[in-house]
Formats: sequence, C-alpha cells, structure tokens
Amino acid sequence: MSGRFVRASKYRHIYGNSTKRELCYDNVKVTKNAWDSNLMKVNPLYLSINWNASGGGAFAVVPLNERGKLPDQIPLFRGHSAPVLDTDFNPFNDQLVASASDDGKICLWTIPDNFSLFNEEQEDVTPISKLSGHSRKVGHVQFHPTADNVLSSTSGDYTVKLWDISTGQDKVTLKHADIIQSLSWNRQGTLMVTTSRDKKIRIWDPRSPDAVKVSNGHEGAKTSRAVWLGDTDRIATTGFSKRSDRQLALWDTNDMFKPIGGFQVLDTSSGVLMPFYDQDTKVLYLAGKGDGNIRYYELENDDFHFLHEYKSTDPQRGMAFMPKRALNIHENEVMRAYKSINDTVVEPISFIVPRRAESFQSDIYPPALSAEPAISADKWFTGENAEPNVMDMEALYTAGSEGNTPVNSVKREFKPAERPTAMATFGLSRETSMPGQKKEETFSAPKKTMSMPTPSFTSASSGEAASKAPSASISEKDTPPKAESPKEKTPSPAPSAVTSAVKSITEPVMSAVKAVTSTSASAISSTSTDSGASNNEDVVSLQKSLKDILATVQFLRDQIADQAKSLARVEAMHEKDIHEKDKRIVALEEALKMLTVDSSTSRGEADDVVAEKDAKIRALELELEAARSEE
Repeated sequence: MSGRFVRASKYRHIYGNSTKRELCYDNVKVTKNAWDSNLMKVNPLYLSINWNASGGGAFAVVPLNERGKLPDQIPLFRGHSAPVLDTDFNPFNDQLVASASDDGKICLWTIPDNFSLFNEEQEDVTPISKLSGHSRKVGHVQFHPTADNVLSSTSGDYTVKLWDISTGQDKVTLKHADIIQSLSWNRQGTLMVTTSRDKKIRIWDPRSPDAVKVSNGHEGAKTSRAVWLGDTDRIATTGFSKRSDRQLALWDTNDMFKPIGGFQVLDTSSGVLMPFYDQDTKVLYLAGKGDGNIRYYELENDDFHFLHEYKSTDPQRGMAFMPKRALNIHENEVMRAYKSINDTVVEPISFIVPRRAESFQSDIYPPALSAEPAISADKWFTGENAEPNVMDMEALYTAGSEGNTPVNSVKREFKPAERPTAMATFGLSRETSMPGQKKEETFSAPKKTMSMPTPSFTSASSGEAASKAPSASISEKDTPPKAESPKEKTPSPAPSAVTSAVKSITEPVMSAVKAVTSTSASAISSTSTDSGASNNEDVVSLQKSLKDILATVQFLRDQIADQAKSLARVEAMHEKDIHEKDKRIVALEEALKMLTVDSSTSRGEADDVVAEKDAKIRALELELEAARSEE
C-alpha cells in the first residue's frame, strides 16, 4: 500500500467566512486614484477609506459598529488639496490617524468623541497638524511598531522620512534612486525593508542614512512589495517576472544575493499582490488586486506551505487586516480582513480555525501585540531599542465570557507641540472653502478677530524694551459661502473676488511678520554690540525668537501656495462656466435667426402654423434674454 504524508499543522484547516450583505458597509465611495496602496486601514474602532471626493483630497472614517448602508453624504476628513493616497492608524492611540496625499503633505487627525456618520450635525473633520518636508507626493505612511509618535513616510522625491509627530520634525531621511513602492518594519522596529521602481530591495537601519544591504528583486516592471516576517530575519516579497508571471519570494536578510528556493511562480494574473503577515500564527496572506480569492501560506523551515484560499466571485481592489487584539476569540477567529468590492462595498472576512472545544485555545493564541508603546520617540531616535509590549489573549476571552466588553481599544489624548507656525496664532482657519463647492466640500471658518502678538525685546543691561513690533489685526468678517441647494444655483464669483480674498488674508500677515523680523534682527544686533559677552543668553534667546518667526514665514508661504492652487482651480472652473454659457448663447442666437428667416419667407401657411412659429420665436427670445442676464 502506498500512503501520503500530511504535514502536521494547527492552521491547516483555516477557512475564510464571508459576511452577509446587510452586515457589510454599503454605499462607500472608494477613490479612483491609480496610485498603488491598500486604500483602507482598520483598527478596533474604525475603518479608514480613501474617498472619491472632489474639491481636494479627503478620506472617510467609518465606525465599525455602523454597518449596513451608509448615508449618501457623510462627514469627511478634509485638509489636503489633492487626493489622499494612504492612511494609517496609530497602533497606540485608536483615535489618531495619519494621511498622505498627492499634495506632498502629511496630516494628523484626531477622531472626535462619539463620531458617527448618521449624525446630521457632525461637520467635516480638519487636521490637528500638518507635516511638511517632502517636495513631491507622499505615497505611504506607516507608524512605528514599538516607538510612540514615530511615523514613516515615502514620497515621490525618492525619500523615506521618519517623523517625530509630537514635535512635527523629520528626524531621518533615507534616500532612494527611484519611486518607493512599499515599506515594512520588523517586529521590534529596528530594521526596515523597502522596494522601489528600480527593482531593488533595500534593508535599512532606519537611524542611519545609508542602506545596510541592497539586492536585486523581481525583474518585472510592475509593482513589487515586501513585508518583514515578524521578529525573524526573513522577508517576503511579491512581484512579477519578465514574462509578467506573479511571483512570491522568501529572503534571508543576512544573505540577499538570491531568494531562498528561488522565485515561486503563482499565476499569470496582472493584479498586484498585497502581502499581510501574522506573526502569531506564522501565516502569510496574499490578496491580489482584481482577484476574488485570498491565498494563505504557513511559514515553516524556510518554506511557504500553501494552506488554502478563500474564494469569491467579487474582485477586491483594497484590503485591510484587523489588529489581533480586536478579534473574536470565542469563535476561534485568528484573522479578519476587510476587502473592498466594486469600490462601493466593504466586506469583513473572518479566518477561523475550526475547534470543537468551547474553552480558550491557548495553542493558537500566543501573546499578541498590545496597545502600549515600548519606548518613547526621543529615546528611539537616540539609538535605544525595546521589545514590543504584548498582551495575554486569554484576558480578552475571559472578559467576553463574563459579559464585559473586551479591552481591545485604547484612547489617548494627543496634542502636537505648539509651534509659532500655527495658523490659529494669526486668527486663520485651517481650511478655506472655495466658491461653488458642494455641501460636503464646504468648511466653516470661525467668526472672530484676533490680533497678532507683539513680541518685545528687552536688554538686560538697560532694563528697557529694545524695540516693539507693530501688531496686525486680521478680521474674518465673511464666512465661506453656504452650499447651494439643487433648486437654486448661483453663478461662481469672478476670480478677481477670490484673488482679493486671498490677498486680504495673506498681505496683513506677511507685512506684520516682516516688521517683527526686521525689529528682531535690529534688536539682536544692538544687544550683541552694546551688552558684550555677559549677555550671551539674551542673544541666544533673541536668535531663537527670530528662528521661530522665520519658521512662521515659511509656514505662511506654504499656506499662500495652497491658496494659489485653490485659486487656480476656481479660475479654471469659472472660465469653463463662462465658455459653456457663451456656447449656449451662440446656439440660441443661431436657432433664433434660422427660425426668424423661415417665418419671414414662408407664405400661404395656415394661421395656426404661423402662430406656432411665432410662439417658438418668442420662447427663444425669452430664453436668450435669460441666458444673457445670467452672463
């Protein structure tokens, strides 16, 4: 007799369980932007989705408990001037989310308490902080797995930047030779892997500017992705061959000359493979864009053993995986995925290990990552490392058994460092709505008048103020235009009005800042020459004040640039509107001319025919008169 050896595995029978349509998230509007990202992120409380919105960039945050059909108009997270390309939740604060955009900015957002899509009074959310440093679009953002308030970002300027979001500063810049296509941290956050369009795989010590190792990756021209396999020294990559075959590869980071066992050909489909790795079960999930299935493999002895695949006829374009601390332990759920279907529905998929026993299954639930940071940003940037904090999964099981809500989410207050570049210092709103926007595109600005603080510089030797800068008051008398109802439509104002509005905001601020800067420089000069070496502390203090003011000037320049971009869009819309009206007037004049000539040349027609032509002429004249009055 011949027999076949079956490899022993606790996860050999994992199966994917789909969700009923009424328990999915329906009526979503996933962005149509072609940038390659996962389009969605999820944490124990919320699901973020890159939204298909006009009038700049936006994304939506959907509370996980609000299933079913979403309202047609929902509060969005708006603050970018171009499409949002990626988002990521802070692993140590479920209320904090970061977003990357085509406008080259990174925004930080705090999700309001009791946030709901069904609250008609809920307004669009504005960012609490903006990070500027990239010169081109920001394609990906990802938080550090162990250090608090550390964020990584990739950009079209061929760099990866590491940010301390509590101060808003980029601490490290890692330079590449081409567009970065993916980024992944190891479990401890001590190493990072990136793939780029030059077909290279780079291993980084993120606190050093040079790559530790560089290797040739997949040879195909399409997107390649990499994922670090937990706390091991192995990484997995997905990509394409020269023949456009989809491939999977396993790499030893100590020897990157070639992958372990070579490149494994999966199929000939064209969709990019999105890899997700579960450190606790050693299972790698592969979801292809445009595919309906999700394959999963178990890593053992440097080999990927195919387990099974979740099959569906609904193709996916975006995908997100839930952190382990929010899974349903009682149902033996070891992973949960959220996939977008036809850009209108998001479906949760539970991956379950079938077990008959109804007790806690400790063999399939090792300690998982907790929501507590292991190290601060300051310590990490100075070179310290820490093992990630973990939690006992049985605590979640016990809490659920006793009827309590499992401790699977964390809310922490986050306040970015107050900087002199904050727009509130000058009484300006973070967002300015442009004329002609729809309801969901309109941002409210506070009605208030604020005065710019007037810093005074005092000499220690004389005890008198060296100088005073003139103060500037900025009044926001006009609120942004309200959304127009479908029945009543008013034409967009002339671009000159918008230009005047922008100048009325920027010019007083810039003139005041120039005055303060000039006064600061003269104060520093007089203090340095008159007071001698004994007043070095005063000089340093004044120099710091000048540095802060110069940072304010740069921030305002960025804001003026954003206003200019918005103004250009408004002018283009206005010109297009005028062009369409001119075409309509010309068409009406031509029709009226033809009908008038026909009426004057026709003889012997019945009275009712003549009356009908006269009525048509009168109707055209009225329509033409109305069109000219609109112009």
